[in-house]
Amino acid sequence: MTFYALFIAIIFCMVMSIRTLFLTTGDKKRFSMETLGWAINLYATILIGFALIYLLFELQNHAVILDNGKRVEGDFFQQLLTSFYFSAMTMFSVGYGDISPIGMGRMVATLQAFIGYALPVAFVIRTVGEMDQHERNKR
Repeated sequence: MTFYALFIAIIFCMVMSIRTLFLTTGDKKRFSMETLGWAINLYATILIGFALIYLLFELQNHAVILDNGKRVEGDFFQQLLTSFYFSAMTMFSVGYGDISPIGMGRMVATLQAFIGYALPVAFVIRTVGEMDQHERNKR
């Protein structure tokens, strides 16, 4: 029961973070420290959220990632670090190959990779839209 509640809470937080891409922010500069902070926060939320999803599956004894071909072993902290590392490699690159997804983990990793590649596009679209809106308001 706790697994499902945590899983839903994590998904909710990530969806709410992504949702901010589609909200208007009014009259803003083209680039600001606030925008940079927003982007970093969004990436961190998604990265940590997926790391916790991998960890939850592993703690429920559902293998979703293999570390050098073996199940992730060690205490909670070691599993957390491995899940975080795998999440970061999936989000920002194609990975190093030392940790690989299996089973349901493949679908979760695919979704995370898609989000990781789509966020820059959404960020650019949002920025261009804000610039366009700013120009229209000036007229």
